[in-house]
Amino acid sequence: MMSGTVVIGIGIAGSLRIRDLLNPLPSSPVEHLKLLGFVSRMFLEAGKHVLVEYPMSLSAKTAHELWGLAEQKGKILHVEHIELLTEEYKQLKKEVEGKELVKGTLHFTGGPLDEERSGFPAFSGIARLSWLVDLFGDLTVTSATREEQKEKNYSRMTAHFLTADKRPLTWIEERAPGMKRDKIINFCFKSGCLERLPDAPRSAVGIFMQDLILFAKKLLGQISKEELAAEKRRILLCLELAEEIKMHCEQPQNIYS
Repeated sequence: MMSGTVVIGIGIAGSLRIRDLLNPLPSSPVEHLKLLGFVSRMFLEAGKHVLVEYPMSLSAKTAHELWGLAEQKGKILHVEHIELLTEEYKQLKKEVEGKELVKGTLHFTGGPLDEERSGFPAFSGIARLSWLVDLFGDLTVTSATREEQKEKNYSRMTAHFLTADKRPLTWIEERAPGMKRDKIINFCFKSGCLERLPDAPRSAVGIFMQDLILFAKKLLGQISKEELAAEKRRILLCLELAEEIKMHCEQPQNIYS
């Protein structure tokens, strides 16, 4: 059975989607997808399955509405989460699995972003938040601050969380011109600390193709309802946390110039 597929938007991610659809991995579910074209708007309203880049929206309310619409129409809404498919992350998850957290920090650095296009750092950096939720489960925001030096195009957002076991986690997004794109971790467990990301081999299958395979499996009914529900819950939780972080940071006492 073939499913006609339309790519929504042809930016960097959209172009990679088109590439993978035109060159599917042999014997994978992607072979059941046929590229029909591309458009610039999401169209769940038209009763079509949708694969959308993350973050799926810049508000939790909109995300809930989109998911409700997909369920009403009986269609698949798949949110791309390539950050969980990298070999680097898969290896990190293996290292963390079964260990009891004491405290931890995830610090991301990179170049400046245009917030008009990318959204507040808690949303543009939601890939890192997805790491923390996927690794350590439900989180509660305890505080968050934002420092900006606009004349230097510098920005630093710091969010503090507690896990369900009341263990502290810190997430930092720091950006400035010339700043190297990097992730610095310091996760301390009762058995010891993990202070660098583990080495990981290069995957034979690209992360966009891996994600496209997941989408195709959903269309073919090869993903369990339990897995789908857990994924939806994680995505919505991350958006709710991002929104709460933004609210904390936008309080007047937390704004610097």
